[in-house]
Amino acid sequence: MRKCLSFIYLLYAAIIFIVLMFIALPFVLLFSAILTLNTGKRAILVVLRIWAWLFSLLSFFWITTKNKGNVDRSESHIYVGNHGSYLDAVAVCLSIPQYFSALGKVEITKVPIFGLIYKRIVVLIDRSSKESREQSVAALKKDIANGQSILIFAEGTMNKTEKPLADFYDGAFRIAIETQTPIIPFVMINNRKLLPRKDPLMARPGLITTILLPEVSVVGLGLDDVPLLKKKVYELMEEAIIK
Repeated sequence: MRKCLSFIYLLYAAIIFIVLMFIALPFVLLFSAILTLNTGKRAILVVLRIWAWLFSLLSFFWITTKNKGNVDRSESHIYVGNHGSYLDAVAVCLSIPQYFSALGKVEITKVPIFGLIYKRIVVLIDRSSKESREQSVAALKKDIANGQSILIFAEGTMNKTEKPLADFYDGAFRIAIETQTPIIPFVMINNRKLLPRKDPLMARPGLITTILLPEVSVVGLGLDDVPLLKKKVYELMEEAIIK
C-alpha cells in the first residue's frame, strides 16, 4: 500500500515537473538566443528559480535555507555541496543566494526537455575525457574571473553509499586555490529520504533544509594543500549532515 501511494505521488510530482519545464523552455530558448552569454545565463537562472519555487510549492517538496544572510554577495564564491537526490537541482536553485554557474555531467543533456535547459545553464563535463575536464575547469575559472560564483558537487555524482558523503574529487579545491576564491560548503538535509536514489518508489513529501556553512578561506594556500583543504571541507559537511 505504501509503495502504491508513493507511486501515485511520484507520478503527480513528475507531471508537475514536466509541465513546468514546458512552460519554462520558451523563455530559456528566447533568453539564450537574444542575450549575451553571461546576461542570458543570469536571466535563465531567474526562470529556473521561479520554476523551482513553483515545483516545490505544488509538489510538496518544500525547501528552506539557513544562513543566507551570512554570505557576502559582493564577492565570488565556490559553493561545494552534497549530492544525494534528484531533488538537489530544485534545492540549489532556491538556496544559493548568488548567481552561479554549476558544473554538470554531459549525460544529463540527453534527458528530454530538461536537457535543453540544462546545457544552457551549466558548464558541461565528460569525466571520461581529459580534454573535456580541462575545458570545464577553464570555463569555471573564466566565470570566476568575470565575478561569477560557481557550484560544484564535490562527490562528482549522486552518493550511492550508505555514508553521509561519498569521496570528494579534487577539482573544486584546486580551482579554489588556483583562483584564490573562498569556498562556501553547504549541505542538503533530508533530500535522500524524500526521494531515495536507490528506491524512488519510497518518495514522500516533506522539507529539505539547506544549510550554508561558514566560508572557508584559501588565502595563501598552494596546490600541495589540496588534500588538507578537501579533508577540512569534507569534515565540516559530514558533521553538519550527522547533526
